[in-house]
Amino acid sequence: MPELPEVETVCRGLAGVLVGRRFAKVELRRKDLRIPFPKGLAAALTGAKVLRIYRRAKYVMMDLDTGQALIAHLGMSGRMVIARDSAPPETHDHVIFTTDDGATIRFNDPRRFGLLTLAPISALDDHKLFKHLGPDAMSESLTPDYLSKALKGRKTAIKVALMDQRLVVGVGNIYASEALHRAGISPKRKAGSVAGARAQALVPAIKQVLAEAIAAGGSSLRDHVQPSGELGYFQNEWRVYGREGESCRCSNSAAVKRIVQGGRSTFFCVCCQS
Repeated sequence: MPELPEVETVCRGLAGVLVGRRFAKVELRRKDLRIPFPKGLAAALTGAKVLRIYRRAKYVMMDLDTGQALIAHLGMSGRMVIARDSAPPETHDHVIFTTDDGATIRFNDPRRFGLLTLAPISALDDHKLFKHLGPDAMSESLTPDYLSKALKGRKTAIKVALMDQRLVVGVGNIYASEALHRAGISPKRKAGSVAGARAQALVPAIKQVLAEAIAAGGSSLRDHVQPSGELGYFQNEWRVYGREGESCRCSNSAAVKRIVQGGRSTFFCVCCQS
C-alpha cells in the first residue's frame, strides 16, 4: 500500500498538471472501487476547476471551485498517471480525467481497493474518513512530548503502535522499520516505554526518513510510480527494510533480522536497536 511519501509524491506530481485547470471530461469505466462512486460524480466534476491538490493522511485531496473536495485513496495497487497521448485505456484504468488543456490522468487500480468520493470542503474535519485520525507524521503537532503522552501505558510493540493511524498518520510498514532503526529503538520494545530520550530520538527520525523518501519520489516495490510514470528511488536507501540476512550498516555489521508483527514484516538490527 502506498505510504505517506508515495501519496505526497503523487500529489506533487498531479499539482503541476491539474491546479488551475478544469475537468473537461470525466469517464467512470465501472460503478465502484472499494466503495460505490457517488451518484452523479462525473457530472459533478465536469467543468469544475481544481484550486489546489494536497495530501491529507494517505489520501489525495483536490479542492474544487464548486466547494467540494475530491478525495482519492490509492488502496493497495492504485496509481494516477498523467498521459498526453491517445493510447487506448488499459484494462484497469477505472477513471479517466481529461482537462481543458488536453491532459489525461488515469486512475489505474488492478485490485480495486482504492477509493474516489466527494465531500464538502467545509466539512472535511468531521468526515468519517478523517475524524478519527491522529496528527500527521510530517506536521508540527507530532512532537516528542505528544508521542510520549500518546504511548503512555501501551503494552503493544512500538512498531505496531506507530502504524496505528489514530496515534499518528502516515507511518506505514516500511517507514516504521526505517525510523526505528535510525532512532536505535527495537521494534519489539513496549510502546509505553518509548518516552523521554527515546521519543526525542524517534520523532526526528520519523520526519527525516519520510522527508528523504519524498525527495526520492517514494519507494517503488510492485505498484508505485510517480504521476509522470517514473519510479520512486528510496528503496535504494533502505537501511533495514527488505534486507533480511544482509549486514546492517552499524559498526558490528550484524545481520538484519526479520520478524512478523501484526501480520506485517518487520526488519531490524539486534545490535544497534534496543
